Amino acid sequence: MSDWLLGAFALMLVVEGLLPFFSPRSWRQVFERALRMSDGQIRFIGLVSMLAGLLLLALWS
Repeated sequence: MSDWLLGAFALMLVVEGLLPFFSPRSWRQVFERALRMSDGQIRFIGLVSMLAGLLLLALWS
């Protein structure tokens, strides 16, 4: 189980690093927009992201 968790974490870091590596200007613009969002909007994005991840895990398993 820990091997899967470590692999998933490593893959997440790779995916998270793609945008700043290939397009740092766009990455900066995304964070500037995020700074202007309300807490509720950020929480909603986090919720949707978690639900999408859970759905993908359920479909993959």
